[in-house]
Amino acid sequence: MRTAQGGTLKSPGHTDHPEGACVAIREVLDRVGDKWSVLVVERLGGGPKRFGELRRSVEGISQRMLTLSLRALERDGIVTRTVFPTVPPSVEYALTPLGRTLLEPICGLAGWAEKNREKIQSARERFDARAKRSRDLTAR
Repeated sequence: MRTAQGGTLKSPGHTDHPEGACVAIREVLDRVGDKWSVLVVERLGGGPKRFGELRRSVEGISQRMLTLSLRALERDGIVTRTVFPTVPPSVEYALTPLGRTLLEPICGLAGWAEKNREKIQSARERFDARAKRSRDLTAR
């Protein structure tokens, strides 16, 4: 490992980022890495959708969480919200050009998860078995 100024150890492959970039990276990862945003972006990849249509297509999401996710994605410039002057008003959500650029990494991550699903499940089972044995030994 290399030693950076101030004695901080850096891992292999570490890239120095300009001051403030780490905060920006963390903020973006917080947004796209939350439980619902990735699924919302993926669903909008097929084209614009109304709120109810989106809610039905994202299994398990509550109305509140979908609202919060859409607002945050809109704030970050990933999603647009268009209100149509109908009675009652209809609202449609769509990916912005910036949001469309997220589809490739999201699809890549989804493909990786699907490809490695069994390995991950096996690792979890091994970990859980070791943790249970450890708890059992400690309880004696």
